[in-house]
Amino acid sequence: MLIILDRDGVINEYDGNYICSAEEWHPIPGSIDAVARLCNAGHRIAIATNQSGIARGYYDTDELDAMHDKMAQLVEAAGGHIDFIAYCPHHPDDQCDCRKPLTGLLRQIRGHFHISALTGAIMVGDSRKDLEAGAAEGCQPILVRTGNGLDTERHLEARPIADTRVFDNLAQVADWVIGAGL
Repeated sequence: MLIILDRDGVINEYDGNYICSAEEWHPIPGSIDAVARLCNAGHRIAIATNQSGIARGYYDTDELDAMHDKMAQLVEAAGGHIDFIAYCPHHPDDQCDCRKPLTGLLRQIRGHFHISALTGAIMVGDSRKDLEAGAAEGCQPILVRTGNGLDTERHLEARPIADTRVFDNLAQVADWVIGAGL
């Protein structure tokens, strides 16, 4: 199964401020192991992340690559592998088609894996944008309470997204996916 993860607030710590360097990038406890466990259970992992800090001039693509290299090395050291990373470098006002909640990043992921649909895939995020993008492409939306997740959960009560499952963190998502034999 393909599992698509948002990055900030799902894999790494996120408090609402931009993460601008590999030195500032810190994994959420248990998230790296969760990715490795999912890989070892036979799942493919892709990342779909909005990174408007590039358009805002807070960091450049070399620094983003350094953050992603750090993440990938940690996952590989734990015995896992990230198959593909799709990111949107645009400003929210740029009106691109890749910034979540639009589905351009997920279409990039489909193209990378040479699949016509994401039906049956899982999209894990901490924001409504993540869940909406995943649902629009037929993914099972999963909200984690890390990052912006607690605020998102409160807002989902008023405006739910169908079939959204909620877990405390990525480690619990991995427990559920592996335990359910998905």
